[in-house]
Amino acid sequence: MKRVATVVALRPEHQQRYLELHRHVWPGVQQMIRAANITNYSIFLRDELLFAYYEYVGTDYETDMARIAADPETRRWWQLTESCQQPLASAQPGEVWVEATEVFRLDEP
Repeated sequence: MKRVATVVALRPEHQQRYLELHRHVWPGVQQMIRAANITNYSIFLRDELLFAYYEYVGTDYETDMARIAADPETRRWWQLTESCQQPLASAQPGEVWVEATEVFRLDEP
């Protein structure tokens, strides 16, 4: 299993819209996430920062991420949500969410 954490800023003027969108995530978007071998996906908000965490249980991460990115319904969803987000200064051109580095983990005994 691969653990993935990502971060992006939330534009304060779009916070309510973003939260409303995520109260009603489209079923097709959720199905695509599951089909791409992602489990335990959560997004957290604190001080205008969005933090996402998920676990990837597949065998070809790049291919599964490309499948999500190519999905028409997911792309329409991203058009709505990305307008609410502000990439961090450390993001590369074209990146919205950026991966965070794991610095500590306590696993089950």
